[in-house]
Amino acid sequence: MPGKDLMHPCVDCKDAESLFTVRKRQLCRDCFIHFVGSKVNRHMSKYPRPQNLEDPCPQLLLPLSFGVSSSSLLRQLDADIQRQLNKPRPRKSYDLHILVVDPLSAAYDQSYEAVQKAFPMHTYSRVPFHSVFDYVPEMQDLMWEYAGPQFADDPSRPDQDRLAAFRAAITTATSQADVDSVLLTRLVVGFAQKAGCEAVLWGDSDSRLAAKTLAEVAKGRGAALTWRASDGMSPWGLRFEYPLRDWSKVELQQYKQACPELADIVVPDNPPSDNVLTKNLSIDELMMRYVLTQGEKYPGVMANVSRTANKLQASSSDDTPSCGLCGNIIGNVKGNSGLTASSQSGERQDTQFCYGCMRSRPDSIS
Repeated sequence: MPGKDLMHPCVDCKDAESLFTVRKRQLCRDCFIHFVGSKVNRHMSKYPRPQNLEDPCPQLLLPLSFGVSSSSLLRQLDADIQRQLNKPRPRKSYDLHILVVDPLSAAYDQSYEAVQKAFPMHTYSRVPFHSVFDYVPEMQDLMWEYAGPQFADDPSRPDQDRLAAFRAAITTATSQADVDSVLLTRLVVGFAQKAGCEAVLWGDSDSRLAAKTLAEVAKGRGAALTWRASDGMSPWGLRFEYPLRDWSKVELQQYKQACPELADIVVPDNPPSDNVLTKNLSIDELMMRYVLTQGEKYPGVMANVSRTANKLQASSSDDTPSCGLCGNIIGNVKGNSGLTASSQSGERQDTQFCYGCMRSRPDSIS
């Protein structure tokens, strides 16, 4: 049987026209989707399928922001589970619980309905950002200990207003983004613990991990890279996994084009404005812009940033004090042993904050 007359055949199957060029490989749609998924499946192979149907499989939490990365991860993990269930002995190696934290400025009702329709076999939950008070019971005390005596919390007000007042007390863009990231992590961890999940699958791309690595070091949080940008155990007894660490954001944008079911799910990023002054951008935003622009020129260099971070080893000492807010170790900067907070009544507390959190405190801003 004569072969197909193709102008640019796929280098893998050689039976279809190539539509995507990925890492100098010309691939058709199916081979491209398989290529991306194979690396994710290899990462998830640490969760083997149970031998018996009665054996429970672990429940894993996937925070979904409706960005291209976390949405692509959900699509790939759903395909992995479908593949397992289509085998002669159908068994899942893990269950997915999808968590959507409503953003501060908008609610993505359409995307939430679309993702449930596209991937119906998973459990979905949706919580507001201010529910951090519900899932982290100590957050009320941490908030006023962290903000200092100039901040007065009113527990009688709605949680949404209390959180807004706390965020308003932090005036710089970098400090606001830093504290928001810490609060979001604590909310996700608190939800995962209450839902009985044993790991959190973050949808961070290689680009995001590289930007996070540079930003965390610049903010004095380098010791947290062993779980903030690496696969490993977090301070709260949950594993943090980054299955998309081999793929850049640009490559995941191509993946979205190959998967039409993601069109109604992914919420496009707001294009970066060229009119914004650098001083008004947070360190996280600056690093992300840098990685995305330089990543096009030097993709290997950017990839090495996240790969190097993934090789870091956590401290083996169990008696190292940790930050009450972010979980990072205390005294991770030479000559700085952290800060012990005092309550509004002046009584000394046991809560300590790390160097990174100290830099974002309202009374530390000059």
